[in-house]
Amino acid sequence: MARGDVEFVEFVKVSTSRLHHAAYLLTGDRHQAEDDVQAVLVKVYAAWSRIRRRDAFAYARTVLANLVVDRWRRPLREDATEELPERAAPGDLADEVAVQEWLMRALARLSPRERTIVVLRHFWDLSEADVAAELKVSVGTVKSTASRALTKMRVSTQDVERVS
Repeated sequence: MARGDVEFVEFVKVSTSRLHHAAYLLTGDRHQAEDDVQAVLVKVYAAWSRIRRRDAFAYARTVLANLVVDRWRRPLREDATEELPERAAPGDLADEVAVQEWLMRALARLSPRERTIVVLRHFWDLSEADVAAELKVSVGTVKSTASRALTKMRVSTQDVERVS
């Protein structure tokens, strides 16, 4: 193995799961999330000699956010379906599945920019200034977008409570 490859393999083992979860929250699509994580890991490996002594996960997180942001800045034209195929749930995970389904439905109601800001702020617990720096927008944009997004998510919570 080349010098630093062992460290990179360890980084991949430790970080892949969290990156995949975040990518799924950002995209709402498991397959797209897997593709995005692979693309991120390729870019991290290419820059590994520069970033391995610094915060490699922060670099990976930035690459992932930029990848998703680039996609909504330059969207591909696709005909997506409204319904996902049904999947069998393993074991007795009803509450977890219900919460995850609610979260994904609530996130799906958000625009790509709102979704990205919510995930960066609340999943990765970044400050407004850090989110603004990563997305190259003003702190005010982060604040107003996050506020609108959380309001939309609250409305979706109220809709669920009314139905139940």
